[in-house]
Amino acid sequence: MKTTIMLIRHGEAEGNYVRRFHGFYNSSLTDKGRIQIERLALRLKDTHFDFLYSSDLDRAYETAEAVNKYHNLEIIKDESFREIDGGKWEDVPWDDLPVLFPESYEKWLNNPIETQMPDGETMVEFNERLISGIHKLIARHEGKTICIASHGTAIRSLCCYFAGRDFKDLDHVEWCDNASLTVAEFENGKFTLTINGENDHLKDISTIEGQAWFIDRQKEKGNR
Repeated sequence: MKTTIMLIRHGEAEGNYVRRFHGFYNSSLTDKGRIQIERLALRLKDTHFDFLYSSDLDRAYETAEAVNKYHNLEIIKDESFREIDGGKWEDVPWDDLPVLFPESYEKWLNNPIETQMPDGETMVEFNERLISGIHKLIARHEGKTICIASHGTAIRSLCCYFAGRDFKDLDHVEWCDNASLTVAEFENGKFTLTINGENDHLKDISTIEGQAWFIDRQKEKGNR
């Protein structure tokens, strides 16, 4: 019996716009983010799903609410799908992280699965939390379609898992845009990633495609 998992990333939030690290930090969506989630909602208007879950953080829950306008389901909050707990990194500007936390920042860039933000989660703990959450939902809603509003690092980690890759390959998994759609199917004990970070509905208001770090990453890939 096939169970379908739909992952939607929250719209652009304050941390994405001002480039501050927001994991558990409960930031709000920007005006642009609210336009993005309206477009996501229209993208999913005629897409059936049986259950709607959300991280309990405001930016994810507001995204779930926008999508739910056309579905009228109960939105079930689940802390399993929160972003990573950044500990002392929380609400710190990204440009300050390599100065304040050089060791953990270097690992984040070059060996992310060994990262632990000071007083925060390890990446391994974070990944295990997400995987456990997914399998609990599959056991609870076998054969159904489940939509989950979550976060960038969470969706990236789950994509790594859905694609059957070792977690050590996380750095080779692409980041998904704000208000993007990712879909995986689970059947006969195996996941198949069918949509990975679709953002065509955003058109001219993508967040990630305009960020310098993402542009540099794409250029680096092209030069390999």
